[in-house]
Amino acid sequence: MENIQLDGIWREKLLNRFITYIKIFSTSDAESETTPSTERQWDIANYLYKELQDLGLEDVSIDEKGYVFGFIPSNKEEKVPQVGFIAHYDSSPDFNGENVNPQIWENYDGEDLLLNKETGFILSSTKFESLKKYIGQTIITTDGTTLLSADDKAGVAEIVTAAEFLLTNPQIKHGRISIGFNPDEEIGRGAHHFDVEKFGAEWAYTMDGGEIGELEYENFNAAGAVVKIHGLSVHPGYSFGKMLNAGLVASEFINSLPENETPATTKGFEGFFHLTDFEGDVSEAKLQYIIRDHDDQKFEDRKKLIAEKVEAINKKYGEKTAEIEIKQQYLNMKKLFEGKMHIIDIAEQAMKDSGIEPKIKAIRGGTDGAQLSYMGLPCPNIFAGGHNFHGPYEFVPLESMLAAVKVIANIAQSVK
Repeated sequence: MENIQLDGIWREKLLNRFITYIKIFSTSDAESETTPSTERQWDIANYLYKELQDLGLEDVSIDEKGYVFGFIPSNKEEKVPQVGFIAHYDSSPDFNGENVNPQIWENYDGEDLLLNKETGFILSSTKFESLKKYIGQTIITTDGTTLLSADDKAGVAEIVTAAEFLLTNPQIKHGRISIGFNPDEEIGRGAHHFDVEKFGAEWAYTMDGGEIGELEYENFNAAGAVVKIHGLSVHPGYSFGKMLNAGLVASEFINSLPENETPATTKGFEGFFHLTDFEGDVSEAKLQYIIRDHDDQKFEDRKKLIAEKVEAINKKYGEKTAEIEIKQQYLNMKKLFEGKMHIIDIAEQAMKDSGIEPKIKAIRGGTDGAQLSYMGLPCPNIFAGGHNFHGPYEFVPLESMLAAVKVIANIAQSVK
């Protein structure tokens, strides 16, 4: 195997590419029924389509749903398994993703970072202790008014940079490599229209993990639930015995779920109910939840429990006061790797060959790889380097992104 060396030129290429991507507004929208869910995602999809063509990948395509594919041709005489690398280009709707203004902090000193002088917004090294792991490195942050969109434009930038590196370094021998970029991962629909057959890989890796070294092939089972409460609005001066305040009933429903089973009160393999949106008035209220658990039976029990709480509201206030719709999002992919652990072993060794300590762990979340694994494309998840996703405290060390590029190249040349 060739020893992968990434000098300052590749560092600049990666940084500039990442900055370009995150400045393209591409937030997805769970309320939309289209794919992509937002028209703005076409801006980055079309940009990537042209970039892959310009770099010289073969069979580059973009379909009517915004899925961008490209292929690095094999330079090996013998036939080896075709592997792939995948990332999503949409940004989370959890926080503002428009007008991202990144800040670059060279030679980070371990202290708090004042992200915005006008608002006094601070990225605290005390509150976010992981910052101290990167003293002396280059940290890329927000300006405190948006998210950074390192989830998952860091992954996109790493894959494209690795592709360019492999194409310009033919001494690194590898088989045919599939590359795929997709919309709408942040709303759980990133793999819904992914053409596994066209992608052509025997297995793939999503570059969508967190801190450096993460390698994940176990994730939450996931569902989304929408609860609607129908109230009865009457003039408040004459509402005795008549009014049913949907907002108050919604609050009662929220409090009926276990208070210690939320994202803020669980860790490790513990599941939760997460209220992501609440809107309403006297007449109508709407609650949106995500439901998560690693354990299959506990996951089913959670879906049953939230439905029972809706039924309890109806028994108390009358039939059809409340209604619920539960939609499956993705399942734990762990069971699909039985007998296929060589996929994990290759990635683990590629990290070691890159000087990185692998951190094999379960995802407290999910990736497109979970759905793709059930679609016949085994797809574990590798770190992209970022921290504190989906909010203004998001940051990514440039050195972690460079390490991800190196891991991709090492996986490519290690497949036999």
